[in-house]
Amino acid sequence: MITTEIKNKILAAIKANRANYPSDAKHAASLGVTTSVYSAVKNGQTDRVLSDANWISIARKLGVSLRGEIEWKAAKTPTFMFITAQLEACQSSCISAILCDLPNIGKTFTARHYVKTHPNVIYIDCSQVKTKLKLVRKIAAEFGVDSKGRYSDVYEDLVYYLGSIDSPLIILDEAGDLQYEAFLELKALWNATERCCAWYMMGADGLKEKINRSIECKKVGYTEMLSRYGDRYSKVTPDDSKERTRFLIEQARIVAKLNAPEGIDAGEIARKTGGGLRRVYTEIEKLKRQ
Repeated sequence: MITTEIKNKILAAIKANRANYPSDAKHAASLGVTTSVYSAVKNGQTDRVLSDANWISIARKLGVSLRGEIEWKAAKTPTFMFITAQLEACQSSCISAILCDLPNIGKTFTARHYVKTHPNVIYIDCSQVKTKLKLVRKIAAEFGVDSKGRYSDVYEDLVYYLGSIDSPLIILDEAGDLQYEAFLELKALWNATERCCAWYMMGADGLKEKINRSIECKKVGYTEMLSRYGDRYSKVTPDDSKERTRFLIEQARIVAKLNAPEGIDAGEIARKTGGGLRRVYTEIEKLKRQ
């Protein structure tokens, strides 16, 4: 049973997310509801307009937790600043880039935060849509384009829509999980939306190795793909192991200082977690729930 409190949380997320879409109709389509239902919900009507399944679906799409979570502020870590600057550059100039770096440094958090604060930007977790069909339909759905018809129609409608809106940006996280056909389709989409859509691919070192290995084996499409994404891999963390450790600890300290309860030593949390930001969240969550 979805409580009124949770519905109000989801409603607040809907209203905040609306700014990212050019019209109510597109926003409604991205959420998977009709415009009439969307209008009712937007005006504060939460009873008997949506089923619990619909509420859960919208909550999932907007990243609203159905259980109580602690408040978490976005700390301006070096990773946050670096990725945000790259995303802004990509979106403003309709260019593309690839970031390959360590896991657990805040890549996904930063990307999701950027999506919430900038219009015409979507985030795709490629580990959930590994195939060509699922990937393209997911991109279409996130933009509010019909994603349930014939694939060729979905593809063409998506390309047309991307060319008709202002500075769209598509963030592809966990891109190393994509199947080969999906990579080829991304190249085709890039070609079809050149100079009107920006793309930003993110992953760990495995993504870099996958692309390089495929290029060495002369696998069709990968050389062209890398070329379209700037012919280089961006990275935030230092190469030197000692410098990297200091970098990670300092990032963790910055995050802990902003989010830990008053009086808690942020440096101690950072050292205890070894710089892993997921562990920082866990430790602070423990403190706040005491």
